[in-house]
Amino acid sequence: MNILKATKREITSTGQVNKLRSDGSIPAVLYGGKKNNLNISLKKLQLQNVINTETFMSKVFDMDIDGSSEKVLPREIAYDPVSDEPIHIDFIRIEKGAKIVLQIPVKFINSEKSPGLKKGGVLNIVRRKVELKCPTENIPNEIIVDLDNTEINTSLKISSVKLPEGVIPTITDRDFVIGTVVAPTVLVEPEKTEDAATEGEATAEGAEGASATEEGKVAEDDKTKAAAGEKGKSSKSTDEKAKPGASDKAKPAAKETKKK
Repeated sequence: MNILKATKREITSTGQVNKLRSDGSIPAVLYGGKKNNLNISLKKLQLQNVINTETFMSKVFDMDIDGSSEKVLPREIAYDPVSDEPIHIDFIRIEKGAKIVLQIPVKFINSEKSPGLKKGGVLNIVRRKVELKCPTENIPNEIIVDLDNTEINTSLKISSVKLPEGVIPTITDRDFVIGTVVAPTVLVEPEKTEDAATEGEATAEGAEGASATEEGKVAEDDKTKAAAGEKGKSSKSTDEKAKPGASDKAKPAAKETKKK
């Protein structure tokens, strides 16, 4: 049963509220309807199992406030920025005959009965929550989407969902999509054929032969350059040796001419 126990609280100062939290309680406010706003507090222990559930914010609770019963709906939760613990909750009174707009969570069932998913398809969730306008006496805890008999490329729209009586989506101008069953996105590399493998090997061999030819050509050019260099050095050395001899031979001839 969805029953919460709360107590009225008179304390409103920051110091008193902090002490209340340190004692294991969560301060809260109940508002709405024809009654005045009411400051209350709840034990954290009784909330810890339900406050983090996906349906907590869309579930109607019977709240026992010091023996007086009220139907309430959680509207907002404040959390401590450091510890991430709930530090304040707002509840709204539920009055019969009224309507309220809520974000209702979506639940997908029968995935094991989907031929598309069995073939390797993937469920793509477009909306995890849907905004609905609900009568306060007929608020659904969740929207059920049945995956039975769904094939790949199936679109699951709001029109395919059975909603409780009097519950309508706030989007009314189109039949919007909640989820789809799509083909897997993993790409399989095609297998290499024998012709492709042979061509690849021949190309590799050709590349190796070309590389060897280039290396041989470079080596031959280097040898040619080296030989030319050695030849140039030898000629230069011969010329240098020849010059001093010619000069010495010319000097005596000039001396003999002078004596005559």
